[in-house]
This record gives sequence, C-alpha cells and structure tokens, in this order.
Amino acid sequence: MSATSASPSPSPEAPAVEYWPARRLETMRPDWPNNRGRFIIPNHPQGWNNFALSEWELESCAWEDFHPHDETNLVISGELHIQADGKTVVLHPGDAARVKAGRVGRYWAPTYAKMVAIYGPNPVGMDSHSFKYWDL
Repeated sequence: MSATSASPSPSPEAPAVEYWPARRLETMRPDWPNNRGRFIIPNHPQGWNNFALSEWELESCAWEDFHPHDETNLVISGELHIQADGKTVVLHPGDAARVKAGRVGRYWAPTYAKMVAIYGPNPVGMDSHSFKYWDL
C-alpha cells in the first residue's frame, strides 16, 4: 500500500494556469545588437524563490556576466559555448548546462545560438553585474 499526502489547497486568487504569449526577441541593449532576448517568466527585483525563464539568442557575439543565482541554458538551435571557472563546454541542440550561482559565466556563439534559460532561485533579489559584450 502506498502512502499519499494531501496537497495544499490552491489559493482562490491564484490562477490555475498562467499564460505568456510569444513575443519577438528584443535587442538587450542598443550597443549589443546581436544579443536578443525576452523574459517569459520575469525575475523580480525583490527576489524570487522559484525560477525565472527567458529565451535568448546570440549571433556571432559573446556575453559575460556575474550571476548571484544558478543559470541553466538549454540550446534550441545552433552552437553555444559556455565558460566558467576555466572550464568550457560546447552545447548543441538539446544540450543543457548550468553555471552555478556566484560565478562569472561567459557565453558565445561563433555563428548563432538560440537558448531557453532558467534562472533561480534568488530569494533576496541580488543583481547580476559585470556585464560585457563583444562581437566575434
């Protein structure tokens, strides 16, 4: 006989399904023309205990930043290189890799890569920083 546990009752105010319609990927900054993305499930400045989800792409460029939270990337198309703490991995469609919290991650696509990224958790809302971008 298997044991079961009662699930918590859902809040009447909470929607049963949350929906985020597709949107065009936007250039992250005007001076970073080949780094485009969008948050699907946004991160929150005050922090989050679950995860944030984004879609992004790099086109013959590289990106680097420090994350106070884990970042996991799943490659949808193309080829993505990720480096952290001197270790480099090369990802192809269907591959995923995580840069652990508290490290600088460097991401680059020699030609093109499209990814889904999962951030989190980040319960106190610490900011990412040390952003760098360059074209290849």
